Amino acid sequence: MAVENKEKVLKDLLKLTPLEKANIIDVLLKSLDEPDAAMDKLWVEEVEKRIDGFEKGELKSISMDEFFDKRKG
Repeated sequence: MAVENKEKVLKDLLKLTPLEKANIIDVLLKSLDEPDAAMDKLWVEEVEKRIDGFEKGELKSISMDEFFDKRKG
């Protein structure tokens, strides 16, 4: 969608009633929760790389307590 179209859509949306805006927001938020096959594929590849790295000794693991202790600083 061209920038001009996006600006027109936004301008038109801002003219809606609060209830209409809320309904559109709800639909948009729900659309973000839909499965994304491309993203799922990337995550599977990343997990497989990490498992391979761990099994080859290239990555080490730490306990959950160590992880949270390090995050506290």
